[in-house]
Amino acid sequence: MSVACATCPVRDRAACAVLSGEERDQLARSGRHRVLEPGEVLFRAGEQADTCATLTSGALKVTATDADGNERILALVHPAGFVGEFFQPFDDHEVVALAPSQVCIFAGSDIESAMAAHPALARALLRRAQEDLHASRTLLALTGKSDAQSQVAGLILGFAQAASDSPCHPAHQFDLPLSRADCANMLGLTIETVSRKITALEKSGIIARNGKRGIELVDPARLSAIAGS
Repeated sequence: MSVACATCPVRDRAACAVLSGEERDQLARSGRHRVLEPGEVLFRAGEQADTCATLTSGALKVTATDADGNERILALVHPAGFVGEFFQPFDDHEVVALAPSQVCIFAGSDIESAMAAHPALARALLRRAQEDLHASRTLLALTGKSDAQSQVAGLILGFAQAASDSPCHPAHQFDLPLSRADCANMLGLTIETVSRKITALEKSGIIARNGKRGIELVDPARLSAIAGS
């Protein structure tokens, strides 16, 4: 399916936003649109890495599997995020859809050509890579905390910040992109501990739950304080 920039929900936030309308349309002609179902693999570990993608809706996880077959979530990809390791001969990690998701996929050679032709795009992708590295370090720091309540609060705050269109304020309402099992996997906690800590935040009036995964930040300042931000 061809890429339609005019209706893209992240057209103002993705790296390609630095391009003019004509330049973006030209790049779009070399890309394709793909829909992913929850659990569907976008990039598989060990496969030749010759494509990359921008997430336009949904959520993805970047994972690695150890020698015992245990999966470890290394990073999350939110809308406007860029994924793909087209400078390496093979992908080291798997990229899997966490929810119904949509991506714009490009051949690595096409993105390389676009970066050479448009230095602003190269700079935008570098900034995106820096932001992704910072987000991964933040998640890694969460796993090193000894207080489970701080870990869970920090994870929820991170999701709220990723769901926001503002770089300064977290989203007031959003859906958790991870199941509680995935949250536990990422933090190195049990599912029961994650559930208890989320319930404690709700009983304290810091968050409210809406449905299965919906979260409302009632008191973002207290959540940030608990997270140690």
